[in-house]
Amino acid sequence: MLNHYLPVLIFLLVALVVGVVPLLMGSALGPSKPDSEKLSPYECGFEAFEDARVKFDVRYYLVAILFILFDLEIAFLFPWAVVFDQIGMMGFLAMMIFLAILVVGFIYEWKKGALEWE
Repeated sequence: MLNHYLPVLIFLLVALVVGVVPLLMGSALGPSKPDSEKLSPYECGFEAFEDARVKFDVRYYLVAILFILFDLEIAFLFPWAVVFDQIGMMGFLAMMIFLAILVVGFIYEWKKGALEWE
């Protein structure tokens, strides 16, 4: 029974070595000369002039949700296309209903102006 877990244990040990050894080597061999300039916060080379917790426009989130939506659509289309000849008419209709729902949602977002940038 332990033989089944040996590859997992080896994988965890290799992952630990690959993750920890470079950190230890960098801290042991790398130069460490901190000064006030290196430790000061900066934003793209400038001093921070605003709080990091500013509110973003909701359109960023809408575009992100649309991206995830269409990314998932593609994730469902590939397996469907692979087994298309085996699933028959019922699978075809199910995918067409799925795509129709996505198209209706996309048209709704388009009509509401969620994709418009000023």
